Amino acid sequence: MAGEGQDTGGPKLPQKRYFRQRAHVNVFNDMIFEYPERPSQQDWSKYYPAYFRPPTSSKETKRPLSPSSDSEQQPKRGPASPGSDQQPTRVEFADIGCGYGGLLVALSPLFPNTLMVGMEIRTKLVNYLQQRIEALREFQHELKKSPAAEWVDVQAKLDKEIADLSKPLETEESLDNGETDRLVPGHYENISAMRINCQKYLPNFFEKGQLTKIFVLFADPHFKRRKHKARIITSTLLAEYAYVMRVGGIFYMITDVKDLYDWNVKHLDDFPLFERIPDEELEHDPAIPCVVHSTEEGKKVARNKGKKYLACYRRIEDPAD
Repeated sequence: MAGEGQDTGGPKLPQKRYFRQRAHVNVFNDMIFEYPERPSQQDWSKYYPAYFRPPTSSKETKRPLSPSSDSEQQPKRGPASPGSDQQPTRVEFADIGCGYGGLLVALSPLFPNTLMVGMEIRTKLVNYLQQRIEALREFQHELKKSPAAEWVDVQAKLDKEIADLSKPLETEESLDNGETDRLVPGHYENISAMRINCQKYLPNFFEKGQLTKIFVLFADPHFKRRKHKARIITSTLLAEYAYVMRVGGIFYMITDVKDLYDWNVKHLDDFPLFERIPDEELEHDPAIPCVVHSTEEGKKVARNKGKKYLACYRRIEDPAD
């Protein structure tokens, strides 16, 4: 599919035109998904092979790699994480409705020691992102063999991508594919994607207080009133987000639809376990430029001179705990 008309040698990035899918999926339909009965049963090794060994029995679900063993399977640590030998053993970032994965690819080198997962319900988009991540890992593997390989300046690369938003829409695929000719911290080993319906199965994957960041970016607005119950931010779903988020964790929300923004802010403001983060505090958050500029939807909004509405909330203590 993605390799049609291309040479067969070396890793190849997939092309979006082979993975297009309609934006709307009925989240209440019965669909077949793979999910664990409880978070401790989730096998993360197929998503992060550099960090987890495959289970060797039905009782053993995951085995984090230690820094002193299987070093060849672990991602090399780059200049963005000097002196850090601690291996992550749990996913901490979740991009809900990750689409084509622009946010994950941008965040990966900024947080090379943090595992992050994209969760998407559309099959073709998950297939695209999984192939994209695998290709980026293969590019990095090949680059590590070359003593002349250079390391990317992560911040300069992000600044360039933001500046590239003025380019025509047809250049979209060439702007957000990730780094293929320079080494990046983490080597994209810390990101992955899965097909899942987060509105039904999110607590099956994450323990209480596990996540430090949740991203809900340019979600389906479900304009019709009878469809509002399918929106990704509701009082019921906020209770689940609060359950899997660590106290002090940050919930990021951005949209280009003012009506949806007002809906989201109202529900977040009314929910007792989240508090709004003042805009001045967000200026020092390295994830904010990625949230605003790195997703495919965000780039389209920028090219069309549309407005983006951002709000971030902090998970606070539960008085009942």
